[in-house]
Order: sequence, then structure tokens, then C-alpha cells
Amino acid sequence: MRSHGYTVAVTHKHDWIILLLLVLTEIPLYMIHPFYRFVGKDMMSDLKYPLKSNTVPVWAVPMLAIALPIVIFLVVYIRRRDIYDLHHAILVKVDDNKLFASTGLLFSILVTAVITDAIKDAVGRPRPDFFWRCFPDGKDVYDKWGDVICHGDVNVIKEGHKSFPSGHTSWSFAGLGFLSLYLSGKLKAFDRKGHVAKLCIIFLPLLAASLVGISRVDDYWHHWQDVFAGSVIGLVVATFCYLQFFPPPYHPEGWGPYAYFRMLEETRDMAQLPNAQNGNQQAQVANQEGQSHHGCMGLTLTGNQTSSLEDDLESGRR
Repeated sequence: MRSHGYTVAVTHKHDWIILLLLVLTEIPLYMIHPFYRFVGKDMMSDLKYPLKSNTVPVWAVPMLAIALPIVIFLVVYIRRRDIYDLHHAILVKVDDNKLFASTGLLFSILVTAVITDAIKDAVGRPRPDFFWRCFPDGKDVYDKWGDVICHGDVNVIKEGHKSFPSGHTSWSFAGLGFLSLYLSGKLKAFDRKGHVAKLCIIFLPLLAASLVGISRVDDYWHHWQDVFAGSVIGLVVATFCYLQFFPPPYHPEGWGPYAYFRMLEETRDMAQLPNAQNGNQQAQVANQEGQSHHGCMGLTLTGNQTSSLEDDLESGRR
């Protein structure tokens, strides 16, 4: 028998194709030269900050934005699998959590990367340290129109035209923002019970992303506007991608993916099919009433089913 995770992957094969296309789109966007914006002598006063190395290196951003969230997803997967192994339907939910969380994260990162680099190439804003990229010896040269004639390293100059928006910041908020939403749903942070500790946990990824953005200004690789725009892009994309796979964190069923609740409804319908074939009209009426009283986005189960599910979960904890 094929696992439910494999079935879901096949069902969403077009989404995986889109992920591949996003990767193929990102490569040329990163490689091409951005718009060569006019940089005059009178503009250099704001572009003479020292050329420094990165406090947060490029390789560290995927570790924070991709690897760290995936590790947490796997921890949640292992924890739920150990507890709910006795309940086969819950094992399906675990597979959904791992698959959908990782897919949503990749979408969030790749969509953000494409948007960020497309804007970078179109804007071509000089970085705060552009002077020393363009004139490493400190001797500035301009043409008859007053534009710079750079004699520095070609690749360093190319990077000097990619200030807006901040890629470090947008990637960080896309991955860690998604993680924050994921944790808020799993911890039921908005269950109206007033547990501030839950809020502190879900704010930690956002704090880490903010510190990455601040480091870009401190290193003089970005203006503050670049960092602000990058954070907005990352958060907005992360929110949209998360809501594609999970209910809002404040929803009563926000702890699980949509696929899990669809599986519950399909299982319930299959269980009620024999009753319908035997002419059990009372069961059919109850089923219709339950479907008509679903909550937000059709996720809330009927009272008996919810209590039954809670009983199963509670017995699994024991």
C-alpha cells in the first residue's frame, strides 16, 4: 500500500513543478547585471561608507531560513509520531504536517527570492559602500555627464548595484516568518487562555530575522529602506504561503493542515456510506446538518466527531 504522504505528493505534482520553475527563474535573476543607475559625484557623500565583510555570511541565511525551520518541523513530526502511533489516522496527519510544512516553506523562500532579485535588478540602487567598490584606490573618476567610471572588480561593482531590497532580510523573514506562523498554530498561541510564554516562543524567529536585517545596515551593505522593504516582502509572502496549507493560527483548528481535515471528512463520509446504502435516513440528515454547520473555511467538525477525535488524541497521550 502506498503511504498517504506519497499520494499527497503525487496529487500536488504540479506544485513541485512550479517549485522547480522558481529555482530555474532565480538563477538568471541572480546572474544578470542589475540596472546601471546614474551615480554622480554629488551623490557620493551618502555612498562612502567603509566596505566591510558580512556579519551574517551568505551561507548562514539558508541555514537560518530553511534548515532551522525544517529541523523544527522534523522534531514536531517525530514527537507526534511517537505519541500517536497507536492511531493510524493520526500517523497520516503527521505525514501531512511534514510534507505540507516543508513545501510551504520552500514556496515562501523561492517566491521571495524571485521577487527580491527581480526588484534588485530593476532598481539597481547603489549600496552605502558603493564608492569603495567603484574606486578601491580612493581616486574617483567621472565622465562628461558626471557619471562614475568605475575601475574596481567587476563582480564587486555588480554587487554594489543590488542594494534595494535586502535579500538577507527578505529570505530571513520568509523562512523564519513562516516558522513563527507554524509555531503559533501548533502551540495554539491564540486560544484565548492568555499564555504569554507562547507569544515569546513565536516571537523568537521574528527577532532573529530582525537582527539579520539590522546587521545589513550595521555592515553598510544596505540602507534602512532596503531592510524595511525586504522584511515586508518576506513576511507578506510567508503569510500567503502559510495560509495556502494551514488555517489561520487563531482558528480553533489552526494546529493542523487543511489536508488532515479533508482526510477526516472523507473518512467520515466513507464510514457513513453503508448507512446510506441501507436506507438510514437519520444518519444522512445528521451528516447534512454537520456539513452545514462547519466553521471558518469548512474546518470545524461536528460536536460528536470533534469529541471523538479528542478522545482518540487523549488516549494516545496516555
